[in-house]
Amino acid sequence: MNANRVTWARRLREAGDSALLLELAPRIDAEVNALAIAIASALRRAALPGVRDIVPTYRSVAVFFDPLHTVLESVTASLEDASDRPASVERSRLTEVPVVYGGENGPDLPAVARYASMSEQEVVRRHASTTYRVFMLGFVPGFTYMGPVDESIAAPRHPTPRARVLSGSVGIAGRQTAIYPQDIPGGWQIIGRTRVRLFDEARTPPSLFEAGDEVRFVPVPTLADTGPELRAQPARDTRPPEPAITVVRPGLLTTIQDLGRWGHQDRGVPVAGPMDPVSHRVANLVVGNDQDAATIEVTLLGPELRIEREITLAVAGADLSATLDRQDVKLNVPIRARSGSVLRFGERRLGARAYVGVAGGIDVRPVLGSRATHVPSRMGGLEGRPLAAGDRLRLRALAQASPVAVPEAMPQSTGGARLRVLAGPQDDFFAAPAWHALERSRFTVTPMSNRMAYRLGGGTIERTPDREMISDATFMGGIQVPPSGDPILLMADRQTTGGYPQIATVITADLPLAAQVAPGDWVEFTMCTRREALAALIAQEGKLLAVR
Repeated sequence: MNANRVTWARRLREAGDSALLLELAPRIDAEVNALAIAIASALRRAALPGVRDIVPTYRSVAVFFDPLHTVLESVTASLEDASDRPASVERSRLTEVPVVYGGENGPDLPAVARYASMSEQEVVRRHASTTYRVFMLGFVPGFTYMGPVDESIAAPRHPTPRARVLSGSVGIAGRQTAIYPQDIPGGWQIIGRTRVRLFDEARTPPSLFEAGDEVRFVPVPTLADTGPELRAQPARDTRPPEPAITVVRPGLLTTIQDLGRWGHQDRGVPVAGPMDPVSHRVANLVVGNDQDAATIEVTLLGPELRIEREITLAVAGADLSATLDRQDVKLNVPIRARSGSVLRFGERRLGARAYVGVAGGIDVRPVLGSRATHVPSRMGGLEGRPLAAGDRLRLRALAQASPVAVPEAMPQSTGGARLRVLAGPQDDFFAAPAWHALERSRFTVTPMSNRMAYRLGGGTIERTPDREMISDATFMGGIQVPPSGDPILLMADRQTTGGYPQIATVITADLPLAAQVAPGDWVEFTMCTRREALAALIAQEGKLLAVR
């Protein structure tokens, strides 16, 4: 296929008000993928103001940007200009990966052999005799989508994913093959295992592979022949503890968050950051911090925190009955806490997530430029995990700034939320009944919800039958629809890619409200225009500017 045919197939889609998706020809093809990688590279060189992330996938390019600091027409023009240039499929670096096939390291090899009506040895020979292209990275940090797999052994995914796939597992899913970089759930057919380290946050770049690379698998008899351990332990902070806060009780899910880990989604690294970025920013502004300083995010059942030295703190976001030494804490107001004071949280009155800002900000080791905690990949924050009893938190030095009270509280959930959405980016996977269901249903946030996504019950959205999507970029606020029709609202810890179409995307101004709903609360969706979305965001930003 020539470049003109690739260009002819392009289609630019909006993904909410803060991202664009340029779609190329709808197939897994080396030339299409090469064009996507070339477009992403050209856009990075353009260095457009406000662009946060550029992610090439199998056959698309996702561009994430700040809608208040980006000229949309400039991004569109740059995408169109880059996609008009022909892209050749250039040979990149070739890496050989030693793999132990079968047995306990490849429990699905017999099933793949039965699917292919051949011996296990022949499956291994065909899998290892191909040079695979790295089409994209996604799902989790370092997860590498490679292909194409020999069609004769292209067994489909398991109908029900395993709860845990071991790190280093080599899997097949149709014409795709991949290596699991960490212990995670997964539905691929596992035929072998390696110990090659795919992702190391201390390495530059952190992922072993990048889009466009080539990989060959080499059969070896034992894991001892496959190299070092897959994942290094995170570097520990060895500075002497000078704690300002001690965690007495951790609460339900208490994490350290800043505004997120932008710029690495092309390596499969999720952004993370606060579920409610507005309340996070308010908590910082109130105590005189920069808006990106690290805060403590509190979820529903809050922690008990002992203050070890005199500090200034503030609580913003949800009203979870916070008290300091059993005296009520007003939201959005700076408080001087003496040494020995105890900050506690009680019943939920309003909202679901509160943010504790402390003058100076929480001081933990930055990972890839951010202190945000992403628990699924064990990255950032305090050793990549929620806070635990006994943790001792230090503070950074406070720049010259003055605490200030916020005169008006930000909107919070009162048992539910009506969220405005923009269609897309995969709205062509849905017919009229789906849009009727999206706008007319009152969904319920189910208990199977977390920082990655809310699983919604109470209504189903019908997809166009007999049509599957090639894995593509995901977006915060994206409403994914799996084959069951039960929608999934993607949130801060979402994986960077996914295989379910996103019918619509929640606008940026309403994401803080979405963050404040809890399991059992209701959610409704209503369509709006891009103009309305930007007007809402400008109004929201105006309140924050007034605080500053």
